[in-house]
Amino acid sequence: MLTTIGFDADDTLWQNEAFFRLTQGRFLQVLADHAAPDRLAERLEAAERRNLAYYGFGVKGFTLSMIETAVEVTEGRVPGAVIADLIALGRELLEHPMELLPHVRATVTALAAGYRLVLITKGDLLHQEKKLAQSGLGDLFDGVEIVSDKTEATYRTAFARHGTGADQAMMVGNSLKSDVIPALQAGAWGVHVPHEHEWAFEAAETPVEHRRFHALADLGDLPALVDQLARTP
Repeated sequence: MLTTIGFDADDTLWQNEAFFRLTQGRFLQVLADHAAPDRLAERLEAAERRNLAYYGFGVKGFTLSMIETAVEVTEGRVPGAVIADLIALGRELLEHPMELLPHVRATVTALAAGYRLVLITKGDLLHQEKKLAQSGLGDLFDGVEIVSDKTEATYRTAFARHGTGADQAMMVGNSLKSDVIPALQAGAWGVHVPHEHEWAFEAAETPVEHRRFHALADLGDLPALVDQLARTP
């Protein structure tokens, strides 16, 4: 029996990766005199991957990775004005208005009437709290978990704390790697709702053979899937 539904936040409920890509494009422009764009993008991605273990996910780690890349490609000669520009880019990301994705409000509102809803997201604590407050969806969630990473243990703990266990829960998100696969491993249903932009770090093979895996083209289709599962023995 399904009692609890978990939602990812970034690129599931509201826009996120699109803003990061715009910022990365401006980063390439700022450092255009120091390295070729493709080389800069490669170095930035390498820095992000390397720094996840130190800074975690979110804007602050991304900003530090931009600064580190600038120092590397200029061999330590990056002007102070460039560093200031990169800090400003990071601050603009943190201050960007929250933009809900289509059908989010209607879907979350409909499901909140019959299920316990839990927001489970990675990222900067203050930034995610700010976006949730701006979304106007906060009162619809029975619990909020802002975590450093998403693993099988993360979902077991979250669904035990806010629901009736992972085996009676569903996780919905745009990332196969973070939202779907570890939730399936924990015993929950995993629902993939892809976003048009996928961060390379979140790429993974689709678990098409798993009996609790489902894929939807749009979050607006989720209530119908939940209703179908509720009626299936």
